[in-house]
Amino acid sequence: MNKLLMEENDRLQKQVSQLVCENGYMKQQLHTLQPSAATTDASCDPVVSSSTTQQSMRDANSPAGFLSIAEETLAEFLSKATGTAVDWVQMPGMKPGPDSVGIFAISQSCSGVAARACGLVSLEPTKIAEILKDRPSWFRDCRSLEVFTMFPAGNGGTIELVYTQTYAPTTLAPARDFWTLRYTTTLENGSLVVCERSLSGSGTGPNAAAAAQFVRAEMRPSGYLIRPCEGGGSIIHIVDHLNLEAWSVPEVLRPLYESSKVVAQKMTIAALRYIRQIAQETSGEVVYGLGRQPAVLRTFSQRLSRGFNDAVNGFNDDGWSVLNCDGAEDVIIAVSSTKNFSGTSNPASSLTFLGGILCAKASMLLQNIPPAVLVRFLREHRSEWADFNVDAYSAASLKSGSYAYPGMRPTRFTGNQTIMSLGHTIEHQEMLEVIRLEGHSLAQEDAFASRDVHLLQLCSGIDENAVGACSELIFAPIDEMFPDDAPLLPSGFRIIPLDSKPGDKKDSMTGSQTLDLTSGFEVGPTTNGARDAVSCHSARSVLTIAFQFPFDSSLQDNVAIMARQYIRSVISSVQRVAMAISPSGINPAVGSKLSPGSPEALTLANWICCSYSYYLGAELLRSDSLIGESVLKHLWHHQDAILCCSLKSVPVFIFANQAGLDMLETTLVALQDITLDKIFDESGRKALFADFAKLMQQGFAYLPAGICMSTMGRHVSFEQAIAWKVLAEEDNSVHCLAFSFVNWSFV
Repeated sequence: MNKLLMEENDRLQKQVSQLVCENGYMKQQLHTLQPSAATTDASCDPVVSSSTTQQSMRDANSPAGFLSIAEETLAEFLSKATGTAVDWVQMPGMKPGPDSVGIFAISQSCSGVAARACGLVSLEPTKIAEILKDRPSWFRDCRSLEVFTMFPAGNGGTIELVYTQTYAPTTLAPARDFWTLRYTTTLENGSLVVCERSLSGSGTGPNAAAAAQFVRAEMRPSGYLIRPCEGGGSIIHIVDHLNLEAWSVPEVLRPLYESSKVVAQKMTIAALRYIRQIAQETSGEVVYGLGRQPAVLRTFSQRLSRGFNDAVNGFNDDGWSVLNCDGAEDVIIAVSSTKNFSGTSNPASSLTFLGGILCAKASMLLQNIPPAVLVRFLREHRSEWADFNVDAYSAASLKSGSYAYPGMRPTRFTGNQTIMSLGHTIEHQEMLEVIRLEGHSLAQEDAFASRDVHLLQLCSGIDENAVGACSELIFAPIDEMFPDDAPLLPSGFRIIPLDSKPGDKKDSMTGSQTLDLTSGFEVGPTTNGARDAVSCHSARSVLTIAFQFPFDSSLQDNVAIMARQYIRSVISSVQRVAMAISPSGINPAVGSKLSPGSPEALTLANWICCSYSYYLGAELLRSDSLIGESVLKHLWHHQDAILCCSLKSVPVFIFANQAGLDMLETTLVALQDITLDKIFDESGRKALFADFAKLMQQGFAYLPAGICMSTMGRHVSFEQAIAWKVLAEEDNSVHCLAFSFVNWSFV
């Protein structure tokens, strides 16, 4: 009898809650209709009243209307999860088998992007639903999820109104948010269902000011169907169906927002993997290093990912503001006004910065390089792209009051990098590790002191066969004995493949265009036929880099200059590495087509030599019998430094022979980031400007002996410099300017 009374009391409480909601709704409707009634023609009153009555049951603000929407969402979701409402095809590269986490499918032809998964998990349905509803814990792109209201559905279920914010994966597109209704209920067969869909209207949802940096996306009926198994555990069906409003991003990025494979990897497969991971940790099957508990290591991974996403997105409500960005700058410098930074929930572990945090970030397009291959190389060969002194500065800055910039103690990196594994996910698609970089001070007074730097690092997406998967390398300096609540300031790389569909167009950018996507978003005219995505590794990918530095307020300008220079150096190094390890042997950089041996380089070499002969009446290569590749070969190995720059308001170098690269101490890939005026000192610039009119009028000019500078800041002397216009043979138009520095040497 007591049990029956408790059940009846619970039923009545739910009924009262529903009546209270309906009463509040009716009051709101009456308040809304009263002003309009005074100004409406009496003949229209019955129509208005009738229409309002008919719509109230379906209105998105009515509890009864919410229940109607919930039931519709449930029916549509079930038709996708177990039926054929969507034309499903097997996810490429995810064949079912004994080692597979589950069975995965993507939509072939439907509105929006959709993915589906089915798998067996050794957890009870209620536990699975609890985990999956906490989306920020497993969906790395989820910034926040807030339940604004919740009320019973009258049938044992619950209805929630949910506002969700997700991160943008690059610096080139705005983030997304969702305003949804989430319905949790139990079916007659005992299955537990959590289904969700967007509520109509872009203006609905919470505070509009908080959502100003987001584009409202649409979630179509999606969710989880969880069926209990007799022997324990559950069978789970997952459906994600979204419209990510691809129109709001640059055209070159739209494949990222129109790819069901990307949604499958980021959400559907990630959800099932996370549930399986929790199940194995609960059963004690997973063993981790350094005595850390699985939940602690999982939290470290989440904090590294979240901190990197915060840096890439730079939301205003986190205190971020952009410094001196006019839209033309390739590297974005942003500053967070946050004075206390911890990255933890424990105030005792927070660090107090008198200034704040500075972030340097950029995004660019790469070609013909698998993201997994590049990230694996960056992980294993840190010395190829990183500056140990910058790592040491970041590590030292984590200790309160130890700001060492400017005037950092010079430290030598020994080249030894030790990787200590902390743990990995069940399919090794994500690894958490501690990196120890060995260093020694170059100062005589403490030459024997250790300057080792320790980094907590998260590496993911290094499986080359994972179609649509994002590859990341995220790291943060830590103390050698880092506690569980250690503050983290993550930096790193993210590489996302751009899914190429049949009939899509590939990039065919000219050599004068830069690698960063902010300078040009059009896709070139070269067609790309259908092909298997696994074998081609995706022809294009987007690389996003973000590095964070704490600073004292008095050193903000110094740190900003250092950060901008450093990230440009990292970009150049990554481009060089990408070109070297590209499996096709093709330069993966969009903007550099003038690699030695390319048709463009052969053509340019002929134009350089012919134009030199035309204007100066002499042979540049001292032989008129050279043809074809021999011209380029002799030009490439010429003793004088020969460089070509574009004819723009700010001339940028587009080609150099080996001597030219040696003189500037740069690479062919990084050359395009160097402007003509940067290599001359003040007197050199004056001499160039004085003779520029003569150069353009008569086609050539002689510059007197002088001094120029390499990209490393070293002075270079030359006996004479010759400048001439390079003409295109087809129409005699001026293609670029060429310079020859005679008898150059480092001072």
